[in-house]
Amino acid sequence: MRALVTGAAGFVGSHLVEHLLADGHDVLGIDDLSTGQMSNLPTGHPGFRLVQGTILDGSLVDDLVSDVDVVFHMAAAVGAFVIQERTLQSLLTNVHGTENVLDAAHRRGVRVLIASTSEIYGKNTKVGLTEGDDRIIGSPLKSRWTYAEAKAIDESLTCSYVRELGLRAVIVRLFNTVGPRQSGRYGMVIPRLVAQALEGRPLTIFGTGRQIRCFCHVADVVPAVVRLAELDRAQGMAVNLGSDEQVSIEELAARIIAMTGSSSGTVRVPYEEAYGPGYEDMQRRVPDCSRARELIGFRPQRTLDDIIRAVIDEQVRGGHAVTA
Repeated sequence: MRALVTGAAGFVGSHLVEHLLADGHDVLGIDDLSTGQMSNLPTGHPGFRLVQGTILDGSLVDDLVSDVDVVFHMAAAVGAFVIQERTLQSLLTNVHGTENVLDAAHRRGVRVLIASTSEIYGKNTKVGLTEGDDRIIGSPLKSRWTYAEAKAIDESLTCSYVRELGLRAVIVRLFNTVGPRQSGRYGMVIPRLVAQALEGRPLTIFGTGRQIRCFCHVADVVPAVVRLAELDRAQGMAVNLGSDEQVSIEELAARIIAMTGSSSGTVRVPYEEAYGPGYEDMQRRVPDCSRARELIGFRPQRTLDDIIRAVIDEQVRGGHAVTA
């Protein structure tokens, strides 16, 4: 198989590149390196080639798609800080970039996997969110919700291409995927808190700290992504991928302090101070991954402690290179 990975130098994208290469596939990557890092990539591997460019370049995307069998569309503007600070560019990347990928895949007869997000569910606090559950999001006038809006459009476009034009495509909704190479500088909570703990700084908890999240190791997510892309039964579906191990952010901070042996304390920062006025958050987000279990037997093997330990180990080796 010859695969194209968009966002290849990013956190999940680079792990996907490595996984595909290890399975013997040839991999073509595209990344504009706006948040991805060349150091994430196996640039010397004979089966890999990176093209530095943007998915907003429709002709480039079409050229790359014409040379592969499957597209893993992982590229997106992500992270709360990025979305708040570069809202317009994020919208353009997340909507028009996906349009270009879908259009090229349709015209070239190539199957595609679209990476979506648990942000789709917005403020729906149901324990065990299923793929058909309602979206509950705030006003479109608040930049907080533009990422969810853009990814929802991506999903609607994908489903329309599947139903009306016969595109072979599957959507995966990722729930807080974490692991080595993820940066805290864009708002990702575990690497940010780990860096603060290792440096002896107070761990900043935004809002009340009672928000509930579930985290899943990238090494559990990536093989599932590949299997879903290859599975004919999954075409046209949206599939949740995540863990159901719940933790509050304040509990998460306490666990990170204990596991790093840090003398750090915690400090609560109001949302308005961290993100600006009008910011909203969701209080609980827990996936139901029954569909993924039924389709591919998906069951995360790594616990939250495994995830935290992996992030700690990487930052210790790198001298806290992943900064908050």
